Amino acid sequence: MKTTLIWKKGFFKKTYEIYSNDTQIGKLVENTSCSSAEGEINNKKYQFKTLGFFKQKTQIIDPESNSVIGTIVYSTFMTRATIEYLGQIAYWRYDNIWNTKSSITDNFGNLISFHGSSSNGELEFDQPNDLLVLTGLYVTNYYWQMTVVTSIIIFIPILTIMF
Repeated sequence: MKTTLIWKKGFFKKTYEIYSNDTQIGKLVENTSCSSAEGEINNKKYQFKTLGFFKQKTQIIDPESNSVIGTIVYSTFMTRATIEYLGQIAYWRYDNIWNTKSSITDNFGNLISFHGSSSNGELEFDQPNDLLVLTGLYVTNYYWQMTVVTSIIIFIPILTIMF
């Protein structure tokens, strides 16, 4: 049976709120930049900490034990990511050219589908996996932020030349 969760994020806010049947069950809170975030879903907490500059990867940390339980490795073209967690592997990818749909597939064929914009959306899955729900939102947010930064880097020189 498919489960659908809704997520919301205000335009200038740093918190994704995750809802099931109008009840908030989780959140993902960005820290000052895209380099880290703290998440909670169904009373389980996780931290995400991005390391590196050109070839970045993110550690997934269990704050109770302060141990790394997974990593996210990003593709060069910002369209895919590999998630290694608790001895398992899952793959995140965009599913359309507009980057409004993405999905995570694990090595058992389980699928979590995400779709939405930068301010709201929903996700569907058959097999619940709270860690992958938060990780999927984190990767999506990471790529949206990298797209904005890249756009600024490209367009500011063009605009300064034009004016």
